[in-house]
Amino acid sequence: MNEATARRDAVDALVEAWRSDLPTFAGVELELCKRASRLSILIHEATNASLAALGLTKAEQEVLYVLRAAGEPYRLRPVDLIDRLRFSSGGTSNLLRRLVVDGLVVKEADDRDARSTWVRLTVQGMETAEAAVRAQTEAQHAVLARVSPEAARAAADALREVLLALGDTPSVDNTARKR
Repeated sequence: MNEATARRDAVDALVEAWRSDLPTFAGVELELCKRASRLSILIHEATNASLAALGLTKAEQEVLYVLRAAGEPYRLRPVDLIDRLRFSSGGTSNLLRRLVVDGLVVKEADDRDARSTWVRLTVQGMETAEAAVRAQTEAQHAVLARVSPEAARAAADALREVLLALGDTPSVDNTARKR
């Protein structure tokens, strides 16, 4: 038994209980999914609180991040936002309406296609996106403060391998889509 298996977390107790009743259903898949879920919950609780202090929801922050990551002029078509965020079109429309009202984005007509629009970050939207990145990063640092840099790097690399094995690759090349 190595050091990692000698120490127990809440997932170990859950898996042990399942193994006693249904041993074939309590494999490494259950451990991976439960640990990823618990980590996600801990991080989301902290980051959601930091975003709420800025008056943002997680979904609004995601829209701002994607627009900021698109590069100058920090704009995308709504369909591109839907594709990158994997949100529904109705949910995206509602988010964009709120962000327009809050002055964080503007909708602009597409000069080349009268049926299409662009969504662009405003100066206030840019500042808010950057403040959200700082707040979220600080919250993540606080949650992960007791995790060694080596363990964090190993976990991030291992999860990348899992996601790649599942076919989770970028849906869009950000550098190719800048306009």
